[in-house]
Amino acid sequence: MQTRAVRVVKHGSRGSACLFEGREVRACLIPRGGVIDRSTDRIGLGQLAPGREFRQRMRSGGLRSATQWIRKAVGNMKAVVITQPGGPDVLQLKDVEEPSFGASEVLIKVSATAVNRADTLQRQGKYPPPAGASLYPGLECSGIIEAVGERVQKWKVGDEVCALLAGGGYAEKINVPEGQVLPIPKGVSLIDAAALPEVSCTVWSTVFMTSKLTAGESFLVHGGSSGIGTFAIQIAKAKGAKVFCTVGNQEKADCCRKLGADVVINYKEQDFVQVVKEETGSKGVNVILDHIGASYFQKNVDALSVDGRLFIIGFMGGAAGQINLAPVMLKRLTVQGAGLRSRSLEQKSEIVAEVLKHVWPEVEAGKVKPVVHSSFPLDSACKGHELLESSAHVGKIILTA
Repeated sequence: MQTRAVRVVKHGSRGSACLFEGREVRACLIPRGGVIDRSTDRIGLGQLAPGREFRQRMRSGGLRSATQWIRKAVGNMKAVVITQPGGPDVLQLKDVEEPSFGASEVLIKVSATAVNRADTLQRQGKYPPPAGASLYPGLECSGIIEAVGERVQKWKVGDEVCALLAGGGYAEKINVPEGQVLPIPKGVSLIDAAALPEVSCTVWSTVFMTSKLTAGESFLVHGGSSGIGTFAIQIAKAKGAKVFCTVGNQEKADCCRKLGADVVINYKEQDFVQVVKEETGSKGVNVILDHIGASYFQKNVDALSVDGRLFIIGFMGGAAGQINLAPVMLKRLTVQGAGLRSRSLEQKSEIVAEVLKHVWPEVEAGKVKPVVHSSFPLDSACKGHELLESSAHVGKIILTA
């Protein structure tokens, strides 16, 4: 029998509560009058409960309110909760309420999610979720659609999908606007697909939709062995660009070459500006994707060609610094920055549609593959965070629900 997401709303001070499915009332609980039930699913509140019997049931179950009684009947889910700002050890798997979903949303039973740098910042209290988003971390997921809102047209119950999220991926279920959901690409497993939504939407929206990287141009991505880096190398190569990347050791350099990087620069041993100049006949690269920020800004400007484009997506090297702006004007450079999480639903839907059109064919053709370094169960999310912050990984870190 189909399972549906619900929410419970308490009314007044006497313990009355209503159970909602989407926007429709499915059951009302009134201590003096009992339960009025129109539900046909697993909630199972089909018997009337007179006031006295209801109170006895609550006492015997250790419950103090009608809301608790309905919540117990409905059931909870598990999610990773940030108990307080701090290190990886503050992540704890707890019982929480299942999410409700709107008319234009789907409810996904999560199979896997992925660890992103933004999750670690949220854990530290430095990157709160946008208004209205889930409080739990997790910016992407894969899973099976369990329910759909009445206005949803693209998806049906049972579809295997992956999705871009504003938060909430570290949970057993998540509600997602239908425009942020993608089919699982052919040839990719349901679990590995969790590694694709955030990187594909980030790279496509910045490097291609905004910075307009085209075939025959040159492209530099910093952190070539990261989740963003491993994806950016593959898609830029698939679209005909000459790909440069920076890494911190030989093992990561070898991995990036296997993924298609033409020039791999060990930033601990080499000056990436000098290498770029040597490899491009002093012209510089056309596009740079940077997550370092202030400490790399001047060097990025120096490494760009005339009419070059720099896109900044992070500040691991700081957000403030002193720079010489003259080359920006003299070389007619474009410098832009953006996050993905805080964009509007319309913008995210547009990006997802572009990814489906331009990126998914490359994935299904085997030219772009999810690079998964390791996987942990959801209750070991702290280990995933520890690994990400150690920078000892190549590609993505997966959490399985």
